[in-house]
Amino acid sequence: MFSRFERMVDAFPDDGARTPPAGSLLSFIWFYSRPVWPFLLGMAVFTIAVSIIEVSLFAFLGQVVDWLSGLDRETFLQNEGWKLVLMGLTILVLLPGLVFAEGLFTFQALSGNYPMRFRWQVHRWLLDQSLGFFQDEFAGRIATKLMQTALAVREAVMKSIDVLLYVAVYFTGVIVLVASADWRLALPFAGWAALYALMLWYFIPRLGIVAEAQADARAEMTGRVVDAYSNIQTVKLFAHTRREADFAKASMGGFLKTVYRQMRLINLFFFCLYALNSLLLFAVGALSITLWLNTAVSIGAIAAALGLVLRINGMSQWIMWEVSALFENIGTIRDGMATFTQGRAVADKPGAPDLKVERGGIRFEAVTFRYRADGRLLENFSLDVRPGEKIGLVGRSGAGKSTLLNLLLRFHDVESGRILVDGQDISQVTQESLRRSIGMVTQDTSLLHRSIRDNVLYGRPEASETELLAALERAEASNFIAELSDVEGRRGLDAEVGERGVKLSGGQRQRIAIARVMLKDAPILLLDEATSALDSEAEAAIQENLYRLMEGKTVIAIAHRLSTLAAMDRLVVLDRGRIVEEGTHADLVGRGGLYAELWRRQVGGFIDAGEDADTQAKRMKAAE
Repeated sequence: MFSRFERMVDAFPDDGARTPPAGSLLSFIWFYSRPVWPFLLGMAVFTIAVSIIEVSLFAFLGQVVDWLSGLDRETFLQNEGWKLVLMGLTILVLLPGLVFAEGLFTFQALSGNYPMRFRWQVHRWLLDQSLGFFQDEFAGRIATKLMQTALAVREAVMKSIDVLLYVAVYFTGVIVLVASADWRLALPFAGWAALYALMLWYFIPRLGIVAEAQADARAEMTGRVVDAYSNIQTVKLFAHTRREADFAKASMGGFLKTVYRQMRLINLFFFCLYALNSLLLFAVGALSITLWLNTAVSIGAIAAALGLVLRINGMSQWIMWEVSALFENIGTIRDGMATFTQGRAVADKPGAPDLKVERGGIRFEAVTFRYRADGRLLENFSLDVRPGEKIGLVGRSGAGKSTLLNLLLRFHDVESGRILVDGQDISQVTQESLRRSIGMVTQDTSLLHRSIRDNVLYGRPEASETELLAALERAEASNFIAELSDVEGRRGLDAEVGERGVKLSGGQRQRIAIARVMLKDAPILLLDEATSALDSEAEAAIQENLYRLMEGKTVIAIAHRLSTLAAMDRLVVLDRGRIVEEGTHADLVGRGGLYAELWRRQVGGFIDAGEDADTQAKRMKAAE
């Protein structure tokens, strides 16, 4: 029975990464709650039934008191026994049965599946966000918001049904029950309800504001802590453990201030509520005695009324905490909405087709792009790369080399102009098909916290074991992999590499990355300082395999070490986002221009990346 209800809500729907609404809070919550509304409705029906029966128990309690005080013991069971049996069945069978049925909807169908469905859908949405979205946020902050917002949506919806509906039905029943004995007895309850609503109206919105600030402060605190853990090597390398502790302490202090504000409001709320409940008990007790003295109510009615006061006393405190939690969750949802409803900076056009690469020609056509609003990096930039051609991009840091690769991968959209692959505008095709057609090895190699096997197969998950081993062999990675092990005792290809590959050296990570791209075998190959983390011996061993990998592919390579680009078909020299020279290595050296100056000025095979081409040229002339 349990598993049947657990399977009723699909926690992982395959309905695509849908855009969450950026409008009101209710539209955002309904967007993720609409598929589970039948189960929420079922929970509501059982909540109403349970609350009605619980109020009826107090009416029955009053009847029992009247029976015991006024009926004959000898005929009591004969006259009232069937009522006792009926109420016994209600208490022992019906009420537990309804609570169990409500639990099937609440705990089995909704409690786990509801927030997991939210996490799954939002996670899929976030994975399609642009690269810039993740560059502007702490990864830990985004993950924290995802986890806590999922729970907040569940709690906000389910608590609204459970608490507000229960309270509405319960208090309506209370008023009806006591008024049936004497309408004057209902007055203290009505006055209490009005004052209680006024208290909620005053305190709860203020708690919600604090909760929203608290959710953001919590995410900031978690983001700073995770950032330090993720970069622990850098922290230790620069001996900044104390600095990082202080950095985290500042965010912890900010979070603690929101907790203090919250606790002050809760303390005042609790005090006012306790005083109100004491006033209700006093008023109902005094009025009941007065009415009894005037023979207006029975002893049973007084017992039921006082029993309801004690029940309300405990329930009102429960309601206070639940409603406070409700508005705290609302604050968390609003904070999450600010992140999750951001539009995608780079999105596929509706119905965009897949890219079809047959030859691999690339054309940058009058491209203009800037990272910041204060200046353009590329202005009316054009470049043709013929199918199968291998070009090298040369220039100082900031000249625009990596930007061209990022635009080709469509990590950013161009402001004007277009980029074509085999005549197809990349902004008109799907991003996935574009990136499936491109293999890239970067300077900052990042591996997933998984096994060596999983990281290499990331290039082509369906590859066979033979193809996997061949790629590792070609990348000169087989030898060191055989010696790897992790804390769980896994060895070789099954050993895990740690977060971002921290357990491997830079050169080992680079070889795994090269093997991954070799296995992918895409028709277009991008190399951004692909061998920068390797020593000369390892680079020489891999270079031949890289040349073999380049065969039949269109290649764009970046390297500050110009010797690694000397064999390219054409070199394109960039400065400040424009082409200043192009040709073969031999032609450019013989021409005696900027490239020749850069070549002569290299020390150890590296360009002085801190100087632009004009400064280097002036210094060269001065030296001559």
